[in-house]
Amino acid sequence: MNFRAVVFDLFDTIVKWEPDRLPLMELDGRQVHTTIPWVIPTLERRLKDRFDLQRFLEVYRGVLEEIHAERERDGVEITCSERFIRTMNRLAPTAGGAIRALAEEITRVHMDGVRAVTWAPAPRTAAVRQLASHYRLGLLSNFDDAQCGREVLGDTGVAHLFEAVIISAEVGLRKPNPQIYRRILEMMRLDASEVLFVGDTPREDVKGPREAGMRTAWISKGAASLPEGVPEPDIVIGDLAELPAILGV
Repeated sequence: MNFRAVVFDLFDTIVKWEPDRLPLMELDGRQVHTTIPWVIPTLERRLKDRFDLQRFLEVYRGVLEEIHAERERDGVEITCSERFIRTMNRLAPTAGGAIRALAEEITRVHMDGVRAVTWAPAPRTAAVRQLASHYRLGLLSNFDDAQCGREVLGDTGVAHLFEAVIISAEVGLRKPNPQIYRRILEMMRLDASEVLFVGDTPREDVKGPREAGMRTAWISKGAASLPEGVPEPDIVIGDLAELPAILGV
């Protein structure tokens, strides 16, 4: 394959996201790993007697479902802060202008939790460095908080190797919206045929880039096959660390 650049997904491609390290909480009768136990003290302190945990969980769950539907329907990104703004507006509508400040405060608590359980395995960052000596690098990630996304990338120690980075929260679009692939191509001033896209999610990192005209490398993580309707990738690997050898670099 003849290409000039490699564009990577971030989560579960370069970095490893380990939600099982988050605290357990019972939701709808089952134990779930979530940052909510870390968020609750801030809500209790700010809302005082207006805070009701069960009501919060009910409203928050509804907001999550609403945002998921909007993302799927419109191919847009809705930030974590907006998620909490919507929740707070329904829980404490009389709070007025204080809602945005509270939403940002609990967003930072939540995102600090996400960052704490996200890390970059050394073989993956070594692969990025090796590829950077042969190809131009870009990064395109679906993530609903730009600050944390940039911090997570910075924690890898290889952020300086990427000439173009898009976190979906920064542009209001999400993979597999065709516009977001065009954005990264425009930033890198490349044709789609000159790019290999590498990621782990079939629809966002295989089907979307392929429809945009890119070559694709799918990180299967041991999956036996792709979902129906997803075209075969050019390369299949179990982990990013395998890619330099496959490409012969």
